Amino acid sequence: MTAPKPDPATGSHTYDKARATASKSYHDVRDRAADTAQRTAAAIEANPLAILVGGAALGALAGALLPRSAREKELLAPLGQRLGETARQAVSAAREAGKQELNSAGLTPDAARERGRAVIDGVAKALSSASSAAAHTAKSPAKGNAEA
Repeated sequence: MTAPKPDPATGSHTYDKARATASKSYHDVRDRAADTAQRTAAAIEANPLAILVGGAALGALAGALLPRSAREKELLAPLGQRLGETARQAVSAAREAGKQELNSAGLTPDAARERGRAVIDGVAKALSSASSAAAHTAKSPAKGNAEA
C-alpha cells in the first residue's frame, strides 16, 4: 500500500487557516494585554496608596520567604542596628516634646487630677442644688392650686 499523496490545494488551505487562527489569537492576546494595562493604570491613578501598600506587603512577604545569605546578614546587620537606634531616639524625642507641650499648656498629671476633682465637686454641687430646689418645690403649694 502506498500512502496517499498530499493535495497541494488542501495543504495550502490548512496552512492559511492555521496562520489566520494564530494571527487572530495574537491580536486577541495583544488587545487583552493592552486593556489590562489600561485598567491597571486607571486603578493606580484612582487609588495609589492602596497600590503602594499592596506593593510593600508583597515585598515584605517575598523578603520573609526568601532566605538571607551570610553576605546579606554581614552587610545589613549594622544598617538594621543603626535604623533601630534612630527609631528609638525619634520615639524618645517625640515623647519628650509631647510632655513639654502638655506641661506648657498646664496639662500635667497633677493639674488633670485637680481639674477632675473640680468637675466632680461641681457636679455634686449641681446635684445638691437641684435636689434642694426639687424638694422646696414639692413642699410648697403650686400657685395654680392655691386659688382653687
